[in-house]
Amino acid sequence: MFDDTGSQTMQRVRGRAAVGFSSRADGSCRLSQLDQAGSAKAFLPSTHRAVPEVVFLNTAGGLTSGDRLEYRMTVPQGGVVTATTQTAERAYDAGGGPSAEVSVGAEVAAGGRLDWLPQETILYDGAALTRRTEIALSGDATCLLAETLVLGRAAMGETVGRLALFDSRRVLRNGIPVFADPVRLAPDVLSDDGPALLGGARALATVALVGPGAEDAAHGLRALTAPEGVRWAVSGWNGRTLIRAVAGDGFEMRRAVAQWLQHLRGGPLPRVWQG
Repeated sequence: MFDDTGSQTMQRVRGRAAVGFSSRADGSCRLSQLDQAGSAKAFLPSTHRAVPEVVFLNTAGGLTSGDRLEYRMTVPQGGVVTATTQTAERAYDAGGGPSAEVSVGAEVAAGGRLDWLPQETILYDGAALTRRTEIALSGDATCLLAETLVLGRAAMGETVGRLALFDSRRVLRNGIPVFADPVRLAPDVLSDDGPALLGGARALATVALVGPGAEDAAHGLRALTAPEGVRWAVSGWNGRTLIRAVAGDGFEMRRAVAQWLQHLRGGPLPRVWQG
């Protein structure tokens, strides 16, 4: 594509997908809203499970400079919904341009639960990404959320030396923040092998369970054994259980995150995780 001066301009991704549910008389959820625009899509695969699964997809195949993507979810009172992404999201070289921007938002009514379990985000050399995730809980609602970042593909010999990432996660209860987890990665962080930063790791993950009594889940998690090469710790306090982990590559990290999520869910992961 060329502008009026004859200079080449690049097309940018724009996408928004929103999925909402309402409650049936038996307490189960039914789809009540499905809006899709641009490259953002959402579908509900048949799973033969009582809890509906929402799978979000970016049909552009990845993110680069100036892209804009938005996902939205609504869980009704007493409802339970699992949401994920069809595959790993990829943030490509931005060419020195502005960051791609991703916004994820959810509202969970009293007594409801949302498991937001996106697959990993792979960050390539030169990527620029700003992502904000905000989950608004009402009353005694619960959420389980996970986020994994992978710096290049180790199997392909890729390294990441240039990166501009701001990745923010917030959970609010009745409008008051109860969990905030901002992550910022820049070249000076990537070049520091100290344990206070990445310590040479190329994959990092956060798993958080927020809800009444959620701190009790930490005890069972401590009894689990993560795959070799994954360094992790778990904390439980005041209605929260939090896992933080780092690893040398994304493969072992994915195995570890899958193990923790299955334990916290008391059941299998979404089908797209098992491909």
